[in-house]
Order: sequence, then C-alpha cells, then structure tokens
Amino acid sequence: MRLTPLYEQRLATARLLHRFNFGPTPGQYADLLASGLGATQSTVLVNGRHDPGIGTVKELVLGDLGNFPSGNNAAKSNAFWKRIEKDSSDLVMWWLDRMVAAHFPLTERMTWFWHGHWATSISAVTYPLTMKKQNSTLRSHALGNFEAMAREMVVDGALNVWLNNNENYVQSPNENLAREFMELMTLGVNRYTQNDVAAAALALTGYSTDQSNGRVTFNPKEHFSVPLGLLGATEIFNAESLAKLVVSRNDNVKFITDRMWFRFVSGSTMPPASLAESFAKRDIASLVNALVHSSAWTDPANALVKSPVEWFVGACRALKVRPSTLDAGDTQWLLSQMGQVPFNPPNVGGWTYGEAWLNGVAFQYRFELAQNIVAKGDLAPLSVQPLNMVQACADWLGVAEWSGRTANALTLALATPSELALAAILSPEYMVSA
Repeated sequence: MRLTPLYEQRLATARLLHRFNFGPTPGQYADLLASGLGATQSTVLVNGRHDPGIGTVKELVLGDLGNFPSGNNAAKSNAFWKRIEKDSSDLVMWWLDRMVAAHFPLTERMTWFWHGHWATSISAVTYPLTMKKQNSTLRSHALGNFEAMAREMVVDGALNVWLNNNENYVQSPNENLAREFMELMTLGVNRYTQNDVAAAALALTGYSTDQSNGRVTFNPKEHFSVPLGLLGATEIFNAESLAKLVVSRNDNVKFITDRMWFRFVSGSTMPPASLAESFAKRDIASLVNALVHSSAWTDPANALVKSPVEWFVGACRALKVRPSTLDAGDTQWLLSQMGQVPFNPPNVGGWTYGEAWLNGVAFQYRFELAQNIVAKGDLAPLSVQPLNMVQACADWLGVAEWSGRTANALTLALATPSELALAAILSPEYMVSA
C-alpha cells in the first residue's frame, strides 16, 4: 500500500516526537506538521542544555547516609531504612518530573536510554545518592563522546557495587564487571574471549567504592601492575586504558549503532551500513543526528512499543501533569506492576523491550495510572466541536492516524472529555509508536 505524503509526514513527525522527546506537548504536533519535517528534526535535536522547563524542577539534594546500621538499635535502624525509602522515592519522582517538564527533552531521553544501557539497580546499590551520581554522569555524557562515557562509567561507584567490583582482588578476581562491560555495554556477545575477561578483571583490581556516596578510590598496591594480553594488545592496563582499548575496537561501532537503531527506530529491520559512519569518532550526538535524519521514519515496519515509563511521561506531558503532583507511592507501585521503575532495572541486561509490554496483566495497572493522570490533567485541547474531537485527539497526542476500531471507541466517549482522554491514551495507537 502506497502511503500518501500527508500520512508520511504525520507518521514521521509523530515517531520523532515520541521516540526522541517522550511525545508532544499540547499544540506541538500540529505546529510542527505545519512547519514541515525539517522543523521537527531540528526541534527534537535541541539538547536543552539550559532548559527553562527543567529549571522549574527543584534540584534534589541527597545526603550521605553512611554505613548500614549495626547492633540492636531498632529505632536507629528503622529511621535509616525510612530515609533510604524516602530518598529513593524522591529520586524517582525528581527524574520523572525532569522528563515531563523539559521543553527540549532530548538530553533526558538519552539519559533514560543510557540508564537502560548501563543498567544499574538500586535494589543492590541501596543508596539513592550513589544512584543519583550515576544519573548525573549519564546525563553529562548523554550526547557526548562514548569513549569519555565509558572511561567514567567503568569506575562509576553504582556500577562497581552492582557488578561486584568491590570483591575483585588480584588473588581472587571477580569477573562480573569485566565481562558485562565488554558484552553488554561496549562490544557485544562473542566479540572477546574468556582470556580477555580474565585479563580485564585484573585490570580492574585496586578500585574500591564507598557504597553510601559512590566515591571510587584507587590503591596501586592492590592493582595488578603486570603486562596483560587483552584483545590483541599487551600492556599494563588500568580502568582508563581498558576502556580506551575496548571502545577503539570496530566491534564497538557496530554494537552501539545496532543498539540505538533497535531502541529508537526498529526491532524488526536492520540499520543501513552507512549509519556506522556517523559513530566512527564515537560521537553520540552525531549518531543521534543520523538517526533523526534517517529515511526509516515512514517505513510501516518500524513500529515500536513504548515502555511503561515512556508511555507515562508522554501522557503526563500531553496532559500537563507533573508526576510529583500524583501520589508518589501509588505511581511507583503501578509502574512496578507494569514492569518498569526508574533506577530499578531487573538485571544488568536492563528492561525488556517490544511486545512484552503489551501483556494483559499490565493493562489493568496502566488503566489505573491513566485514570490518575486524567483526573489531574488539562483537557483544554478537547474544547472543540464534537465532530472534530476525534481528530483533535490525534493532533493533541501526536498520533498519525486512528484505526477504525479506535476511532469508533473514541466516538462513543465524546460526551465526556475525561473518558475520551482516557480512551485515547490507552489506545493501541498511543501505546505503540506506530
């Protein structure tokens, strides 16, 4: 079936906004349709370094809570764990607020992507301050140079705790960080040997993390300071030189470009060979720019299912709802039942992707969370003549086109704007960036 130019523009504009900016704010989709695809591409690429929207989100200051309580002081122990729980909840809501409030969300969107890539969970790290420091590191490199990011992440306190590098000694190496750094974060599967893993683990000895604040220190006396054979090179390696060598491999170019294509463009088609050229210098912004200017956005095969957090943030942006105005405990519990809470991926591989998010069990929790958003939401975009309200919904939410079935369901809800909004944000066309 041949797509009309109008539908192609609506599809490409919608996909770019949802995938790189968490979805449009009220009126933005219609404005960008009127301005042309080039305007959309320029808009989603604004990095928002001094974003006025994020400036309205109060900065979260977390303290170093020190060591775990010892002894039998129940009151002290209870106070400690309540503080951990409160700071953890505040951290989640703070980041959700940033994603929603941003006028130019690309940096927050890329920080979210890298959080899933360098997947680290507070379930093992425990301390919110250490997780927030990692979040700041990811944000500072989100659109920068990948080698610089890798050098800093390999000695990130949260990642080192999560992957047991505090238990990595010359006499008894722990290979967790070394293996996952190469397999899941820089090179991919089967692009190194077990000997490379063993050598990389020794290169990462001597580093220790203060878990409560994420501070990493290096003790040369506890480091394996003997030449190692690693990925064809022989030298005395440390964390920095290890990261530099690994990222210099051609396998790193393919791994990162494939990963970003899969996460942003398509889980069913392969990236063009030319995409790797944009990442030759390990420049993340250049790769993102190439993705945004790809011709793939009008290919019907390139649909992606939104993850729970991406759906939630997009709905809050559309309805002008700050997540922190919702009940924090309820919001995070519902997201957890849907399978995704910021700072708490299930394992080092990160969250699942694709159609797994569309299971029926999760839908009941999505429905309840959608009700909470709509109850607080601004429904002004639906203040149009009833005959135009179904189309107004599409233009408001950034939906290229409703299916006949969805359009009929929305028509049945026209009498009550809140029910119309609820049906729209729960529709297949909104849950999937089609």
